[in-house]
Amino acid sequence: MFHRVFVHVRQPSFGLGLNALLNLGTTRIIVPASSTVRCFNCTGCRQRSSESLDAFRAREEKKEQDYAKQQQQQQTNDQNAKDFTAQTEFSSTSDGEEERTKEMILEAALLFVRSHGWSKQAIANGAEAINYPSVSHGLFPRGGIELVHYFYKQCNLKLIEHLKQQTADVEKVANPSDFARQAIEYRLRMLEPYLKHWPQALGLMTLPPNAPHSLANLLTLVDDICYYAGDRSVDFNWYTRRIGLACIYKTTELYMLQDNSAGFERTWKFLERRMEEASMVHEFLVKSEDATHQLQSAVGSAFTTARNILGLNFNRR
Repeated sequence: MFHRVFVHVRQPSFGLGLNALLNLGTTRIIVPASSTVRCFNCTGCRQRSSESLDAFRAREEKKEQDYAKQQQQQQTNDQNAKDFTAQTEFSSTSDGEEERTKEMILEAALLFVRSHGWSKQAIANGAEAINYPSVSHGLFPRGGIELVHYFYKQCNLKLIEHLKQQTADVEKVANPSDFARQAIEYRLRMLEPYLKHWPQALGLMTLPPNAPHSLANLLTLVDDICYYAGDRSVDFNWYTRRIGLACIYKTTELYMLQDNSAGFERTWKFLERRMEEASMVHEFLVKSEDATHQLQSAVGSAFTTARNILGLNFNRR
C-alpha cells in the first residue's frame, strides 16, 4: 500500500539528475510508507525527517556554545598580545627612561598602599593610575620590597632637604642632641599615613635578600642626621654617635607601632628618654679601649658598605 506525500523541492546546485526527474515548485511523488524521505535545505545539508525538534535544538545550541567559546578564546589571545606588546615597548626603552617610568609608577603606587599594602597589586594599580598597563608591575620582579625601598629613599631625601633648611643660616647647631631628636621625630612622622601596613614593610626588609639594602637605608639616615647636627669628628665619637642613633631610631619606630596616644605623644616622650640614655652609653664605650677598637673597625666598614650599596658618596653639599 502506498501513501501520498507532498514534497517541496528547491533546485540544488549539485543534483544534475534531479532536473530531469523533478520540476520546480510542488511535485507529487508517490513513495512507499516504509521509505525514508530526505530533503535538501538551502545550505545543501541533508537532514533526516525523522529527527526530533529537541535533537535539532540541542545541536544548534551546541553550535552556539562552541562559537561563544571561540570568541572568548580570541578575546583572551588579543589581550595577551596587547600585554606582550606593552611589555616589549617597556623593554625597548633606554635605561634612563625606564628608571623615570619606574619612579613614576612607584610614586603613584604609594596612594594604594593603604588599601593593598606593600604589594604587587599596589604597584599594578599605581601603573594604571598614570595610564600604564597593569602588566607594568613586571618591571619590579622583587615585588613589594621595591616599593618599600623607594618610599624609604624618598623619605630620607625629604629629611635631608629639611635638615639643610634648618642649618642654612647657622654656622653651628646649638644643641646637637635636641637637633637629632627633632630630626628623628620629623622622619618618623612620615610613617603616619602608612602605619597600619608598616609592620608588613618591616617584615619585608628583614628578609635575607632584602636586609643589606634595608640596613644601608638606615645607616645612611642616621649618618645624615649626625652630619647636619654638626658631627665632623674623625675619632671614635663618629662611630658611637651613629650606631647609637640607629638603635634609638629603630626602638622608637617599634614603639610607635603600638602607640595609641593622641599625636603619638608617648612615642616622643620615649624618644626623649632614649636620647638622654644615649650619652651614658657613649661614655661607657669611650672608656673601654677594647670596645673602642673593635666597634670602630666594625662600624666603619658597615657605613662604607652602606654607602656603596646605595650608590651614594659623602659629598652632601
